[in-house]
Amino acid sequence: MSPETRRHILRDLWLQIPFLVWLVLLWMLLWNQFTVLSLVTGLVVAIFVTRVFRLPTVELSGRINVWYAAVFIAQFLFAVVHGAVAVTIQVFNFRRQPGAAIIGIPLKYADDLIMTHVSVTSSLIPGSLVVETDRRRRILYLHVIGVRTRADADAQRDGVLRWERRIVRALGSPAQYRALKEDERAGGRR
Repeated sequence: MSPETRRHILRDLWLQIPFLVWLVLLWMLLWNQFTVLSLVTGLVVAIFVTRVFRLPTVELSGRINVWYAAVFIAQFLFAVVHGAVAVTIQVFNFRRQPGAAIIGIPLKYADDLIMTHVSVTSSLIPGSLVVETDRRRRILYLHVIGVRTRADADAQRDGVLRWERRIVRALGSPAQYRALKEDERAGGRR
């Protein structure tokens, strides 16, 4: 085995470590056992799954802003509660149908990982669900309830784009974060 091949294998393994740790943790949570045996069996299962169901290596950004991540989590939890209350009110308002729409939202800073984070975040907040993604053009299509006018649709679109910016601040690559900051500076000059 050449040194270059060995270096490539070690690099791929290093990039897979967070994913393996997540799979082992998930295994232990599934069995509700935090023992050495569940750790070892979880590691065996994680290695088996990653080798048999081989996926391309996902390169993480290498940047986590702890402050923005904490702010994101707090805002997300608030949005989940707010969305649940809003959906409940819409469901029990028998005099008025809530209205629904499919909205296309072109993401600005998204690579595959950020697009996935935005999709999951949007789907977990009650009242919206990602029905399709156009990976090549970076467009999310959401089914949203509570939309009756164009202004409602624009507000939903702006909300998802705010989530994208929050995720880029917390987890985006340095290049994505710089692009976001540049856009914020340009927007402030207008």
